[in-house]
Amino acid sequence: MSGIIIENLNVWFGKGRDRVDAVKNASLSVELGQSFGLVGESGSGKSTILKALTGLAPDWSGKMSVQDVTLGKKRDQEFFRTVQMVFQDPYASLHPRHSVDQLLTETLMLHGKTDVNARIMRLLDDVGLGPTFRFRYPHQLSGGQRQRVAIARALASEPRVLLLDEPTSALDVSVQAEILNLLTDLRAEHKLTYLMVSHDLAVVGHMCDESAVMQHGEIVEMLKTEDLRRGHAEHPYTKHLLESSAGYISE
Repeated sequence: MSGIIIENLNVWFGKGRDRVDAVKNASLSVELGQSFGLVGESGSGKSTILKALTGLAPDWSGKMSVQDVTLGKKRDQEFFRTVQMVFQDPYASLHPRHSVDQLLTETLMLHGKTDVNARIMRLLDDVGLGPTFRFRYPHQLSGGQRQRVAIARALASEPRVLLLDEPTSALDVSVQAEILNLLTDLRAEHKLTYLMVSHDLAVVGHMCDESAVMQHGEIVEMLKTEDLRRGHAEHPYTKHLLESSAGYISE
């Protein structure tokens, strides 16, 4: 069984003269249990691929499949039991008037889970938050704590695939490593498959087994993490990104 397969994906917005081609002929394969990175500057099409996978970008052509299930134009509840997304801004993605308990309870019930109380406690423990956080509201949490809650919500359906859209870029540098290490631990513990978007090669080098470098909507190069860390690249744009990140990507 494959994790994620994307073949000749094109994604566009608008029609006629207003049409913008955001992704052009992109192909990639993510094995089960793998962590795969999409890296490039803002506007390169990285996040648009995640939107197409989740049905948030309805105008696309090509082929996409998740765990050998071919995706059509609509996503059903079974898809969202398998695939969940963690967004860039944890404050914007959480309802400001709902407590952590309400957020997790609603998500668990939406996916038909029982024994909600025990599941909430287990989810909070999984993301490194104790029971004292259960009845807090987003404005009472730090950015890192909010992102931990967002990750707990994503785990509530017991997904096999997590789509990570710049999950640490809105956080203070001091807590970015904590969240990345948490995601690494959760991937191992729950046997998750990750497709991660980032503009930061250091983050991708820390988190991912393999990466696709995107520029102007196209995948220009595929890189194994060991090549990324050693600065081995063929495409001029990838070389530029590596030069800009020199000193930040660890062996």
